Amino acid sequence: MTNVTETSEQILLVWEVSEIARIIGRTPRQTFHMLKNGELPAKKVGGRWVAERGKLLSFFLEPAA
Repeated sequence: MTNVTETSEQILLVWEVSEIARIIGRTPRQTFHMLKNGELPAKKVGGRWVAERGKLLSFFLEPAA
């Protein structure tokens, strides 16, 4: 079972630290610290981390400040 959810507006949601980690190429532990420190575009919903896949990818593709 996958932790990616698609809505009618084609927004792909990624649930759980392990799935977010897989997408960004980091370990779950590294990803958890990034999420906890607000370094990634994600939110905690009902005790679970969730992020929009498109926002995660664009976050890493935009040039550094």
